[in-house]
Amino acid sequence: MSSIKKYVAELIGTFVLVFFACGTAVAVKCAVDNPAGYLATALAFGLAIVAMAYSIGNISGCHINPAVSLAMLISGKMNVADFIGYVVAQFLGAIAGGALLKAFFPDAEHIGTNALFNGSIGLSIVIEIILTCVFVLAILGVTSKTENANVAGLVIGLSLTLVHLLGIYFTGTSVNPARSFGPALFEGGDALKNVWVFIVAPLVGGALAACIHKLLASKEA
Repeated sequence: MSSIKKYVAELIGTFVLVFFACGTAVAVKCAVDNPAGYLATALAFGLAIVAMAYSIGNISGCHINPAVSLAMLISGKMNVADFIGYVVAQFLGAIAGGALLKAFFPDAEHIGTNALFNGSIGLSIVIEIILTCVFVLAILGVTSKTENANVAGLVIGLSLTLVHLLGIYFTGTSVNPARSFGPALFEGGDALKNVWVFIVAPLVGGALAACIHKLLASKEA
């Protein structure tokens, strides 16, 4: 499979994630005091992953997340050149998704962006590291065995739904630097000012997951 096809697949996949999942959050007015909208948003993120996993997974592996790509790089499952190509494609896809969200919801106060928990950078970083670590650890685990191939997309999608069910309360749930950057770029304000938190923390979480998985999967006692 050519690298260009992989990068295009990652761009498309990240676009779909941002547009459909963040778009759902805007459309249903996701909020803690709106249980139906809260649940619909969590499911939208998970279902977007499921849909993309079974459509582009055989092309690029369906990372559609720089934190996942970083974990794969650390795990030795991709090279540096592909890592850079994947991340660039993911950010471009997220930017395209954010642009379309802004066009469809021009008057929305928020377009699926993340926010600091209680205004705290520290708490937000900690929760995003934990959420991302759990999510990426699930990905590394389920993709480590070829016999899991048929169910991997479903497991990964449900794992993303899981972290959103808790994480929306705190930060809106990023666990994905590209997904956070795209909408924040077009919303501006505090969303763009604080987006670095939702870029750095998920990358740390992804790296931590890779290290934990390496340790647990090691054949040494």
